[in-house]
Amino acid sequence: MSYQTVNPATGETLQKFDEMTTSELEIAVSRAAACFQTWRDSSFAQRAKIVAEAASLMESRVDEFARLATLEMGKLYAQAQGEVMLSVSILRYYATNAERFLATEQLDVRDGTARVESSPLGILFGVQPWNFPYYQLARFVAPNLMAGNVVIVKHAGSVPQCALAFEALWREVGAPSGLYTNLFASYEQVNSIIDDPRIKGVALTGSSGAGRSVAARAGQNLKKSTMELGGSDPFIVLADADIDKTLKWAMVAKMNNNGQSCVAGKRFIVDASHADSFLERFAAAMSSLHPGDPMEITTTLGPLSIEAALEILEAQVVKAVEAGATVVTGGKRLDRAGSFFAPTILTDITPDNPAYHEEFFGPVALFFTSVDDDDAVRLANDSDFGLGCSIFTEDEQHGERLASRIESGMVFINHPTWTAADIPFGGVKTSGYGRELSPAGIHEFVNKKLVRVLPIDAPA
Repeated sequence: MSYQTVNPATGETLQKFDEMTTSELEIAVSRAAACFQTWRDSSFAQRAKIVAEAASLMESRVDEFARLATLEMGKLYAQAQGEVMLSVSILRYYATNAERFLATEQLDVRDGTARVESSPLGILFGVQPWNFPYYQLARFVAPNLMAGNVVIVKHAGSVPQCALAFEALWREVGAPSGLYTNLFASYEQVNSIIDDPRIKGVALTGSSGAGRSVAARAGQNLKKSTMELGGSDPFIVLADADIDKTLKWAMVAKMNNNGQSCVAGKRFIVDASHADSFLERFAAAMSSLHPGDPMEITTTLGPLSIEAALEILEAQVVKAVEAGATVVTGGKRLDRAGSFFAPTILTDITPDNPAYHEEFFGPVALFFTSVDDDDAVRLANDSDFGLGCSIFTEDEQHGERLASRIESGMVFINHPTWTAADIPFGGVKTSGYGRELSPAGIHEFVNKKLVRVLPIDAPA
């Protein structure tokens, strides 16, 4: 694969990087293995000092990090700044709370004593995507470094400068050599890394296809893995929703990161009592977005991350229309330099349409009308994906009752599916398994060791 910076707002190739050699890969893994031998025995205070200093340094350079994200994958600059600060909050959260989260648990047993200790596993391998080039790293790295593991990361080929900037952060705060390592690895080397007996766990965020491949390889090696994969999140608007407020959140849900988010609102399921007016106003809001340089504050529509992503999205829309879908607005690339796709809404999508079952990763919304609550739940659950869901209603208890019927890893009431350091993130079905963030995230890659003490004369 290639590692290169291509500005998606202009199509200009700015910088290229070579894949690492086999010998460079061996040096990197050996260095990480050596680091683990000492890092595993470090105190929580020692770990927290480094992780917290990384957070402070990143915060002091928020604009520098944000510019790189905007340059490499087209994220609107204000959103890139927000992503950097979210990453800072995750680093600080685990630096502050890891020791408490991993405290030894004393069990209530009938005879003798028993406790469960949490100990690190070793080197963890992360395969990370381009759409949130720092947040994805922070949520993998922070809990696992604080747990005493060390990490090596293969980042996406389209954000190499973001990958290098995050790696440099750890060197600058004095992290031991091998604690955090960025790899410009090939696809073949990814398999060899997973096969390497020194690697003790694998975490991937990406497409369902990538998840199947990496999870299968990890499984063949009997290695723990977590998978945060694609999503086709339902955005449910009930009959008792406040439509004015809900429409504002609909735009956030759909267009955050230009729609390039696993938890973006993708399937808008609106009660029949609101469907016509909601669709009209939603289409007007989508059509009003202003494309331009993502560094400019007046720009409200950025480019897709790479040209290939635009081509995939455009082909999906064409297939959907050929199968009977109706384009309400948008439906094609914009006539301008860069990888810009018009904000799009599709209706009349039946179960035999490929669009009904696919994830649209970009500014494309699928619109459905529900006849009642049961129909909304049926439509929401009629998907292979199960990452997030949002429900809008003026009766929170009403929303909570429906939430218990939704087949997903996360349900938000009166807010789009979102993320924060202190709440768990992850899905079910083909959206993956395992959880990141919150206390749950730090327990994925530790050995939960039972220590049992009984009198030597106790009966067998």
